[in-house]
Amino acid sequence: MTIVDAWYKKHAWLWLLWPLSVLFTLLARQRRARLQRAWPLEPADIPVVVVGNITVGGTGKSPFVIALVRQLQAIGLQPAVITRGYGGRAPHYPCFLDAASTVEEAGDEAIMIGRSVSCPVVVDRRRVRAIEALRRSQTCDVIISDDGLQHYAMPRALEIVMLDGERLLGNGLCLPAGPLREPAARLEEVDYVVVNGDSSDTTLASGRFGRKPTMHLRPSAWVNLRSGARVDLQSLPLAGAGRLHAFAGIGNPQRFFATVRALGYSPLCHPFPDHYRFGAQDLRFASGNTVVMTQKDAVKCESFAGPDYWYLAVEAELDADFSAHLLQDISARIAAATH
Repeated sequence: MTIVDAWYKKHAWLWLLWPLSVLFTLLARQRRARLQRAWPLEPADIPVVVVGNITVGGTGKSPFVIALVRQLQAIGLQPAVITRGYGGRAPHYPCFLDAASTVEEAGDEAIMIGRSVSCPVVVDRRRVRAIEALRRSQTCDVIISDDGLQHYAMPRALEIVMLDGERLLGNGLCLPAGPLREPAARLEEVDYVVVNGDSSDTTLASGRFGRKPTMHLRPSAWVNLRSGARVDLQSLPLAGAGRLHAFAGIGNPQRFFATVRALGYSPLCHPFPDHYRFGAQDLRFASGNTVVMTQKDAVKCESFAGPDYWYLAVEAELDADFSAHLLQDISARIAAATH
């Protein structure tokens, strides 16, 4: 019995929620139809590329967005990013991020993206309003939406769905009986389905691209939160008694912990809820020892970070053929929108 099989056996009671799952599916379909009738399919001049998911929890959307922005810039395009800014409350919307923007204003993912790319990043819970602000600013020729697949008030030219290679579609049921925000058949409609990590499942829909490209997050260095110093992956200095504490407040903390172990360390692991707003008191368990975290968590811990707080820098590595095809597709959408 695999780990996944064992999980489903242990949680078989979730099938009792199946009637609610059916109701959720019907309501989701009605909502989508209503919103799509009310809005045009895409802006006339700037195409919008949505990077989202149909499951709850983290799937690697933000690292993908960062990698896509850099690749678009490498071929001479001018992308911008819009995001909801989950967990933040800006003084005004739309909010264009700058060097002074904080997690309290924009949320952890938006700040992480803003620090990783050199392009406009706009936070607004109403993504249509963010799109209009970018159109008026004339600072971009393509807009990348971090999340928002189910934000059907937002027009889009391309849809990219991210899946976690370990969890995939879970038990295949919609909320609350399963992890799906929409039925699995939604994958047949999108342009691309990208799997974060390896997966042996060959039955999943792959979107209109015809096959499932992959993304792998490759660790590149440890970065000190206080000094910004970078050290090699195998050269992390261990303070105090040499105990290494790893914590993560992301959608899938176990993926981060497994990565730290794969680098040769034996951390004491501390999972937290996704988007958890950390305070110094939350990490007292690691006093005097080395602490490691994700970059997404690091932006929330800088104000109280000790000298031995480090985050793991990672780079998203995309399937080369897929990247070339996607860049060509986006370029064609831009050309069509401007003629």
